[in-house]
Amino acid sequence: MSSDLTQLGVKAIRDGVADGSFTAREVAEVFNANVAAAAALNAFIVTTPDHALDAADRVDADRAAGRPLGSLAGVPIGMKDLFATKGVQTTAASHILEGFIPEYESTVSQNLWNAGAGMLGKLNLDQFAMGSSNETSYFGNVISPWRKTGSNAALAPGGSSGGSSTAVSARLVPAATGTDTGGSIRQPAAFTGITGIKPTYGRCSRWGIVAFASSLDQAGPMARDVTDCAIMLGAMAGFDPKDATSLDLPVPDWAGSLNADMRGKKVGIPREYRMDGTDPEILKSWDDGIAWLKDAGAEVVDISLPHTKYALPAYYIIAPAEASSNLARYDGVRYGLRDLPEGAGLQDMYAATRADGFGDEVKRRVIIGTYVLSAGFYDAYYNQAQRVRTLISQDFENAFTECDIILAPTTPTAAFALGDKSDDPLAMYLNDVFAVPASLAGLPAMSVPCGVNKDGLPLGLQIVGKAFDEQGVLNAGLAIEGRAGFIAKPEKWW
Repeated sequence: MSSDLTQLGVKAIRDGVADGSFTAREVAEVFNANVAAAAALNAFIVTTPDHALDAADRVDADRAAGRPLGSLAGVPIGMKDLFATKGVQTTAASHILEGFIPEYESTVSQNLWNAGAGMLGKLNLDQFAMGSSNETSYFGNVISPWRKTGSNAALAPGGSSGGSSTAVSARLVPAATGTDTGGSIRQPAAFTGITGIKPTYGRCSRWGIVAFASSLDQAGPMARDVTDCAIMLGAMAGFDPKDATSLDLPVPDWAGSLNADMRGKKVGIPREYRMDGTDPEILKSWDDGIAWLKDAGAEVVDISLPHTKYALPAYYIIAPAEASSNLARYDGVRYGLRDLPEGAGLQDMYAATRADGFGDEVKRRVIIGTYVLSAGFYDAYYNQAQRVRTLISQDFENAFTECDIILAPTTPTAAFALGDKSDDPLAMYLNDVFAVPASLAGLPAMSVPCGVNKDGLPLGLQIVGKAFDEQGVLNAGLAIEGRAGFIAKPEKWW
């Protein structure tokens, strides 16, 4: 039994278990050991080694008995602590939910268990998925496994799925679930040199996922490469009658249909994304991506997404408005934290519980959201932002009459040091500038690693597709992946 098993991805583990090269239990044991040895990264809020071993034993028993194996049989994964897991604490990285143990399983996690996956633990994140650096968690910062060349400064792993991105990049898990509201799968994937896809809104059920902004939240996989993401997304996705926004569509065999041949495809390059202040190395990586897709046979066309500049302000009105509504349920009455000062009435309990339970960034967004939904400002802000959202969606519809997919950078910079932007919320929000438009339009979008910068840090390219065309996005990602030849991984320091 070799620790080399932790260098394998989803497909290699699944296929190796199926053909008897190693057992699922051997895989679970070495990943459990890696998780236990990596406490310095703070990627996990809770570890569940027994869950991983039990799932592995079931897979080994099924194989021994000749029973059919699922698409993720023998693959232990990390679960972002936004997904409700029956009998395992689920906190959304907030004090207000500390100690909450659900009596039910989220649809996405149940789908993964049904496919044969096991759980190594619950991954840390920005509190209620609100953040771009994983510095807002009640359970402390997640630290990226990457370091700048010649520096020991702790770097942000991206957010909100920072525990997921760190765990995959550091080989603590072969894959992990993430959620993406305005870039929270794609941005951390770019920061840590891994691959992540946000599917079309509604592809994955939101039932059992702690809500941030209901019209934007979408679950997706984070893994080492495009193939692994395609396999995992196939297991996660599917219609769910318990989620009113779930798409009642069959789940395609994305992994089986992967094809890096881009002949006959047009790739749109949005001129509005060449923004002032973007890191020159990011722009060079974009030019590299264009050349790679041309090499794969694609035709490159210039397109316009004229309302791009309004996407970020619209997002930071709509998302906090929905958050203020969703987070009203955390009041100390039913579950989670209850702060009851002596002699307090009901109103005092609400105020004390929420003051103590929510972190600063959550409070900031709840206050913004409550403000924009208030009687005097609803039309001026919230309705206006929804109109802008419609215009952004129309921009994409118009662009897709001229092209099949869109290529852009994932982030305006490489990973920054922890603490660099935490005093300036607006600077932090700008991390999402390239990711937010696709979220507002509900479109599938993924980040694939495309190289490293002069400091030795990973950079990511973003591919945006038409609604329901995850296949087109994955295929373009595969074309870039094959030409980028990205093999960099963090040097172990933890």
